[in-house]
Amino acid sequence: MLDTLDERIAFYRRKCGLTQEELAEKCSVTPQAVSKWENAITSPDISLLPRLSEIFGVSCDELLGVRKPEAVAVAQNEFDPSRAVLKIRVITDEARVNLNLPLEIVKLLLATGAIDLVEDESLKGAKSALESIDLDRVIALANAGVMGKLVEIEVNEENTKVEIWVE
Repeated sequence: MLDTLDERIAFYRRKCGLTQEELAEKCSVTPQAVSKWENAITSPDISLLPRLSEIFGVSCDELLGVRKPEAVAVAQNEFDPSRAVLKIRVITDEARVNLNLPLEIVKLLLATGAIDLVEDESLKGAKSALESIDLDRVIALANAGVMGKLVEIEVNEENTKVEIWVE
């Protein structure tokens, strides 16, 4: 488990195949600064967090170790599907795509066959992960009042991550 910022910076840097020197160049800092971050001597300036998140392909929350709650059931009288949003996040080597659509629109698109995420060229690296997701089942869970992260798939050989949230 990556419990500290220094561990997460080192982990994501290696995962991206970057040296400390390459990360330093991308952040306009010295390699010694990156070494100090990874050895918990100092932390990056707060203004660098969005840049580090962009380089690593993660959110600032993920970089800082903020954990969003996993899926939870919400009482039917507290859930309004007309206000729910389906969030699909795909990160590949080629692209980073965030799709946020009202749940009701996703239902309509699925019913008419007007949605096909796999055919999107920017998502071709995520094709196998996306094809394995049954959006109708995700919608059924949302209709039952299940909120939060419903799906998380990592395909390491393709360096792809897919997440689906209902909020």
